Parts: sequence; C-alpha cells; structure tokens
Amino acid sequence: MPIRKSLPASLALGLSLAAAAHADEGMWMPTQLPTLAKPLKAAGFKGDPQDLANVTAPPLSAVVRAGGGTGSFVSPDGLLLTNHHVAMGVIQYNTTPDHDLIGEGFIAKGRTDERPSNPDFRVLVTVGFDKVTDQVLAQAKGKTGRAYFDAVDAASKQIVADCERAGSVRCSVADMYYGTDFYRISQLELSDVRLVYAPPRAIGNYGDEIDNFMWPRHTGDFTLLRAYVGKDGKPAPYSPDNVPYQPPAHLTMSVDGPKAGDFAMLAGYPGITYRHRTAAEFASQIDSVLPRRVALFQQMIDTIEAATADDAQARTRYAAQLQSLKNNRKRAAGELEGLLRSDAKAQRAADEQAMLANTDTKYNTDIRTLLTTLSQGAAVGERNLLLDQLTAQSQLLRSALLLERLRIESAKPDALRETGYQQRDQALIEGVLKQVQRRYVPGVEKALLAHLLGRYQQLPDAQRVPEFDAAFGRTPEALAKALEAVYARTALGEEGERLSRFAAAREGKPLAADPMLALAVPLVTAQLRLEDQTKAREGEQLRLRPAYMQALFAWRAKQGRAVYPDANRTLRISYGKVESLSPRDGVHFDPVTTVAGIVEKNTNAYPFDAPKPLLAAIAKGDFAGTADPALGTQTVNFLTNLDTTGGNSGSPVLNAKGELIGLNFDSNWESVSASWWFDPRYKRAVHVDMRYLRWLLAKVYPAPALLQEMGVPAEG
Repeated sequence: MPIRKSLPASLALGLSLAAAAHADEGMWMPTQLPTLAKPLKAAGFKGDPQDLANVTAPPLSAVVRAGGGTGSFVSPDGLLLTNHHVAMGVIQYNTTPDHDLIGEGFIAKGRTDERPSNPDFRVLVTVGFDKVTDQVLAQAKGKTGRAYFDAVDAASKQIVADCERAGSVRCSVADMYYGTDFYRISQLELSDVRLVYAPPRAIGNYGDEIDNFMWPRHTGDFTLLRAYVGKDGKPAPYSPDNVPYQPPAHLTMSVDGPKAGDFAMLAGYPGITYRHRTAAEFASQIDSVLPRRVALFQQMIDTIEAATADDAQARTRYAAQLQSLKNNRKRAAGELEGLLRSDAKAQRAADEQAMLANTDTKYNTDIRTLLTTLSQGAAVGERNLLLDQLTAQSQLLRSALLLERLRIESAKPDALRETGYQQRDQALIEGVLKQVQRRYVPGVEKALLAHLLGRYQQLPDAQRVPEFDAAFGRTPEALAKALEAVYARTALGEEGERLSRFAAAREGKPLAADPMLALAVPLVTAQLRLEDQTKAREGEQLRLRPAYMQALFAWRAKQGRAVYPDANRTLRISYGKVESLSPRDGVHFDPVTTVAGIVEKNTNAYPFDAPKPLLAAIAKGDFAGTADPALGTQTVNFLTNLDTTGGNSGSPVLNAKGELIGLNFDSNWESVSASWWFDPRYKRAVHVDMRYLRWLLAKVYPAPALLQEMGVPAEG
C-alpha cells in the first residue's frame, strides 16, 4: 500500500522547527523522518532518512509487534529477538513440574524441538500504512457525543473490512493527534510462534523488582523466538508441517559495541503516552489516578503471593501475571515520583494557560466543552479501574464474560459487532480460552476477586452498579459466599467446557447452562450500559480534542518546538546517543555496565542468584571477540537518552549505520514519568548490549547454530 505524507499545515510548521527542539525528545512516525533529515544527520545518522519513511522496506520492515511489546527479525528464517519479559508468557506456558523453563532456561536442540507459544501470543508484521482521515470523518461532521463516536467507529470498521477482504492481513485504524488524523495499518498476523532460546531466569530477570527501573543494571533480558507460516507462505495456526517465515528484512548485528556519545536509534511499538493531554488530566493523574494504581497493584501482588506461597505449581501458573503486576506497580510509583520531581502539574498548567492566551478564539468553545467532558469521566475513574481489573486479572470470570459478550455480538451482522468480537477476532478469543488451563488456580482467582470486589464494595453509592451489587452483595460475607458458590459449581475450569460454549457463542446461539455464565449475564448487561456512557464521552472527546491540538500545534510552533503524536502502539522512531546519567547532586553513572557488576551483586539468593555457569565463565575471563576494547572486559547493559515508554520493550537499538547494537528493556527510575512529561535531564533508556548476548550464546549457554544463523561470529 502507498505511504501518504501529507500533514496539517500547523504540524508541518512545527516539524520545520524540529532542530530547535531537544534532539532526544520525540517518538516520530516513520513518515516524518525525512523532514527531520537535518537534525538526524547532525546527531550522527549515516544513512538516508528517506529510507526510514517506508515501514514496508528495510530496516523498519524487520521490526514487529510481539506480544505486548516489540521484536525484530534477526535472520532470514524468521528468528525473532525480543525481551525475556515480553516472552515470559511463552516461557511460562511451556514450563511444567518436570521442565522448569523459567528457572533453567531453554535451548532448542533443533527446529523440531522449538516449543509452541501460548495460543493468544501474536507477532504482527506491518505491511501498509496509509492516511485515511477524510474517510473516517466524512460521516461524523455535524454530529456530537455517541453519534460522533458511532460515525467514526462505523467508518473505521468499513475501512478495516475492505482492507482485510483480500485475506492474509489484519488491519486497524490508528488515531493520530487525538482525532485530528487517522491512518490505516495493515499487518500480517503470525500465530505460529515458537520458543527457541531463553536464558535462565537469573540472567533474563537478574535483580527482579529490586533492580527494575534502576541503573546500573546487569540483566540479560532477551529471548529468541521463531515465526512460522503455512507451506504457502501465508499465516497459519500451529502445525508441525509449517515452515519458518521469510521476513521482508532482518537486522544485521554489529560486532562492535556502543560507547559514550555514539549515535543510537530505536524502532518499536510504544504503548501510550499522554504528553499532549490537558492540564486537568495531568492534575488528575498526579492527584488521583497514580496513587490509586500503586495501592491497587501492590494489594494484588500481595494477594497472589500469599495465595501461592505454599504451592509451587500455582506460583508457576501466576508467574507471568505477577511479573506484569510488579512492573505496572513500580512503573506507576516511578511515574508519580517523577511527575512530582519535575513539577509537571504546575508546568503543564502554566504552559496550557499561555497556550490558551495565544489561541485563536474560534477554538475556545470546543476546548471549554472538552474540559467539562473530561471531568465527567474522572468522576468514575476508581470504579472503572476496579471493574477493568476484574476481567484483566481473572481467567474463569473473564472467560464467562467473554463468552456471553461474544454470544450477544454474534447475533448481529458482522459489521455491527463491537470491535474485538467480529469474525476476524474469533481465533484470538479461542486462544484466550485455550490458555486458561495453564494460568489458573481456583483459590488464587477467588482471592484476587475477593480483594477487587471488596474494594468495589467500599465505593460511594454514586459509583456503584446495581447488577454487581446483586451478584456479589454489599458485605464481605455476602461476597465470600457468592464466590464460593459459583466456583464450587462451575464447569468452565475444563477446556472442553469452555470451547463447546465458544462454538455456540460464535454462532450467537444459547450457551449450555453454567453458574459462572449465569453470573456473567447481568454483569455483561451492566458492562454494555457503562460502555454506552463511555462511548458518548469518547465521542465528544474525538470531536473536541482536535481544537485543543490545533491550538497546541500553533503554540509549539511559536515556541520553536517540534510536535510529534502521542504514542498509540504504532511504529515509531526515536534517536539520540549513548549517554551517562547524573540524577542527583554528586551522583554520576557511567553509561555501560560489565560482568563485574554481576559478581558484585551476587548473593547466591533470589533475586541476585547468578547461575553457577555464568559465574564460572566470568571467573574464567574468556571474553575474546565480545569484550569492550577500552574496558577490556565483557559489557552487559548500556544507557541511551532515547525517548521510550511501555511497549518499547524488545525494541532494537541501532547504530549510525543501522546495525543492531542493543535491545531495549527498561528505563531508569527517574524517567518513568516520561509517558506524561519528557525531562531531558533524567530520561534514559536501558538496553542489553548485543555483545553480552553473543558471549552468552558462545561460551556460557552455547547455541552456536543460532549465532551462525544471525551471521555473527562467536569470537573475533
């Protein structure tokens, strides 16, 4: 598909002033990179910026969405590099009491030994990126609220349906600049993904939560997967007869490592940033949302750890979920601390006030209405968080809600079904239902729901939902009784029972009776009502936010600052350099760590229990071919000032020639708040040095065939 490069006039003006902005800030759409040619070259990039504009051509065609993060192809046979924590669900899914792949790691003996991923894991390869703003907004003009939302939604679904009609691709419509521009994205959806190589937990997650978001780091946070397709080259479900996917490009790994001041560039699929949000949203995030999330996530962590303390199998089944909760809790805590440190609330308020004072009056009415709409959503924020987590943190309840909603949606024509429940989504729904078995323990789920619903019971009456009150009662005693009754009698803990009901739900037919499904029926009714209210607010925001963005474009241009879209899980480029960190007075950190730090941290006890083969290899000191020439020893991790956020986990880090030098996996504590506020004093990204990966595969947990496949020598 062709790539369209037209931009709003005010945005183009902002980009023309990009050199005046802080060079390290920005998660740029690839189509914007040619406009940034001058600052890119000044930063040290040796390639042609025009080559970075096309997502379907090298090097960007090698970069993919992998699970909840990013990955990149590193061989012509579908070998895919991503983070250990991004692939944790795959590793956990293949861990059994007899084969502890989490603790011991895994090296496939050959391609026939590569292990299938969990059924809901996907790799998405972007093959098209087109601007479709006029099509999306054509029928929305003159509408408000829910009608505006429905017009945009219907147009987006039609664009997706037309895009997918030819088959073999999964399409979506991405909103850029909050309702200002829309892009159609076409992607190959690869579902047959297999585990090839995973280091032991004590390498891939060395330091666990103590070191998470901290520097210096000494973590080998990487895993190798392989994507497969049918013999016809098209995406296909897992089959022993499938063949390795032949990607349109793969990255070349550099044999030289980074040093301070070197140019660095990162390509990936960052999750969501909020830097162009209103001052009121900044204030709500700092005063209410983040404190609430920190407390809730910590309580869920405590609940899971208590419920699995005496059950090794339960700990394995909840390993990926627990790691995700820990990461999210610490991220929320760091975000709050960082926003307070940068005085972001006051700075954003002052910036917005100045912007509004310089704004064309034609935008004022829409902006004032937008602020009123935002306050309505904030009033039910705590309730919505709790109800969202009921689904996100459960397996059986989630399955029941999913099946009942699928049944309702499948009775409609496909074009009128809710996104996520159309025919195109059924394979993924089936995958979700299949993976329950390896991620569920009744006692743990009941404990989690008891906590979440107990919090819900304490909400003021204005935030309560009658159907949830009727289902679970208004007291802890009634809640405990309701949970015990439904979990004692449900059959949805059996895969066959879930899948038989899935077969009926996808046809819109009645589902075989089950207590959990009976519970789900009124809850889904409530969810639909709340969803209607949310869509009405979101429709108004879609209609009104473009006025705010136009005011922001003009204001940034007056300041001589560039404007880039907030991240939204679409492919973005960040560039900068390898840089040290001085977060506080008298404190300075070098930008590179070495294996000496592994030994210094090692206590032989979790989470600093470095594997004995690793310690022995460090003591031997054989780093030929992978040692840093200046340091004379083996490097592990390094820092850059690249602009990243959640979703950039697994993003490849490239040098000035476009060669792979690192794998992004974390940020420093002081910069976790960068999803809202970019502060160049503190923003650093943490990466695995590819020389460490090469050394591990060559001399510690050997996999010479993989090194050969990636085209890099083990030595020299």
